[in-house]
Amino acid sequence: MNIQPLFDYIKPLMDLTAEEEALLASKVTYRKYLKGQYVVQQGDICKYECFVISGCTKTFYLDTEGQEHVIMFAIENWWTADMGSFISQTPADYNVQCLENTELILFSYENLELLYKKIPKLERLFRQIVERAFVASQKRIVRNFSLSAKDRYLYFKNQYPQIEERIPQYLVASFLGITKEFLSKIKSQLATEN
Repeated sequence: MNIQPLFDYIKPLMDLTAEEEALLASKVTYRKYLKGQYVVQQGDICKYECFVISGCTKTFYLDTEGQEHVIMFAIENWWTADMGSFISQTPADYNVQCLENTELILFSYENLELLYKKIPKLERLFRQIVERAFVASQKRIVRNFSLSAKDRYLYFKNQYPQIEERIPQYLVASFLGITKEFLSKIKSQLATEN
């Protein structure tokens, strides 16, 4: 089980003793998912908070018409889950699906609670991770209300260039809240301007 990337992620944020690293390693699960597999599905309880070692996932909501609404992507060294479902242990509002073959480190709810008790500084780290995710979500809402589709695309392209080249354009369009045809029009317009 290769959990070194998790320790590499944690190291700049806090120091763990050898004993704390060993305890952490004993309380997580390593799992490989194939492209297309779900980590969690709408209506199921999200059992894991996941750290991405390799691959890419999308978190999305499926409406009653079967339309996908992409909420976020996660790539290497990012976290993914239906956070509301994980924290409350209630049915998920979102799906998390692998867009590539993906390797994850899984923290179960019970093991994470145990780790918080045994290694209190981990609770602080996870609080900071959740706070950053909340702030990013709030800023995205403001961008969706205040920026044009073109400006939202430019922001996405500049902020996440490593994601755009890895995912189909219709998913970028869904994330931006526009149709893939409108995204094509924006990209053509930008190409003409340059």
